[in-house]
Amino acid sequence: MRPLRRFLDRIEPLFTRGGRFERFHALFEMADTLFYSPPDVTRGSPHIRDALDLKRVMILVVFAVTPCALVGMWNTGFQANMAMAALGLTSAEGWRAAILPLLGAGYDPASVYDCTVHGFLYFLPIYAVTMAAGGFWEILFSGVRNHEINEGFFVTSMLYALILPATIPLWQVAMGISFGVVIGKEVFGGTGKNFLNPALVGRAFLYFAYPAHISGDAVWTAVDGFSGATALGSAAIDGMSGVMQSGLTWSQAFLGQMQGSLGETSAAACLFGAALLIYTGIASWRIVVAVCAGLIIPSLLFADAGSGNPMMTMPWHWHLVLGGFAFGAVFMATDPVSSAQTDAGKWIFGLLIGFMTWLIRVINPAFPEGIMLAILFANVFAPVIDYFVVRANIRKRQKRHA
Repeated sequence: MRPLRRFLDRIEPLFTRGGRFERFHALFEMADTLFYSPPDVTRGSPHIRDALDLKRVMILVVFAVTPCALVGMWNTGFQANMAMAALGLTSAEGWRAAILPLLGAGYDPASVYDCTVHGFLYFLPIYAVTMAAGGFWEILFSGVRNHEINEGFFVTSMLYALILPATIPLWQVAMGISFGVVIGKEVFGGTGKNFLNPALVGRAFLYFAYPAHISGDAVWTAVDGFSGATALGSAAIDGMSGVMQSGLTWSQAFLGQMQGSLGETSAAACLFGAALLIYTGIASWRIVVAVCAGLIIPSLLFADAGSGNPMMTMPWHWHLVLGGFAFGAVFMATDPVSSAQTDAGKWIFGLLIGFMTWLIRVINPAFPEGIMLAILFANVFAPVIDYFVVRANIRKRQKRHA
């Protein structure tokens, strides 16, 4: 790597202030720090040094979410191959039909390799468009502000791609990430200054702007002409009897073998990510536990409410593994920028998300999911929660010293 280091050092003056390519300094800095740690270090005594910088944090988050992506690719291909077998189809449509044989993959639902490769061919275009469209806005705003290109977008792009259905049109992928990056983050000053999760902002935009391509029964399986409701969609109509009739078991739901978005179906993979993020101190265990408690408590309290609402009959342990709840609790709610910062505030923040998820799932018959809107709702109130927690602590100290 030494020749690369010498090459970067040689061309660096061209991108610094006064250089010929000064306007492209953000691009040079992005390429330089992609391979090497930044040379800027804190030397003054009032500062705290830490082995974790922003780049290492983002790499760890990407590593933590990788199992969700791998299981999601397998599940996407598995659902597609099962649907093709049910419809009597022998080949995929479009360019994937030509690529799959070249990669030595077929359409056997029992083959892990066939299913994973098939699902990868749906994930790759979505992620590529996400990186291209979102990266364009990141570079544009960094260039205008003369700021460094932040590594946080690598996490945002991965999370955003994994919470979309495999069948979503690519132009909508570009629209959603553009809205999420520009409106959800850059207009507030960029990474570290956004009060909403950019990936969720982009998905919420797509849900309300183009609901036909991100909700319903026809978007979750990547086979034209096949319609299959998610487990939450079935439960919203027929309760747990609808889930049982579909043949879905709790263990299948826990592992992620069910209809859903690209990478948010596996609670098992999310548990791995949660363990890594909590162990490294990147995610707050208080938020994860509080989100789960906020969903479990009302599920237990109102299980026998007798209102005639079919969702009331869903046990708490099914709530935890269905939909994107586990993914949202681990990777979205714990966003260190848009979540509460105080310890007590994290408990309140997480409980609010869990309770709002239960409320939207059970009480609102038109929207069987809930975790996405619950997190965005809590993001808005996170600064208020922290404010009152701090004020309460100040009052306690004043009474102690009165």
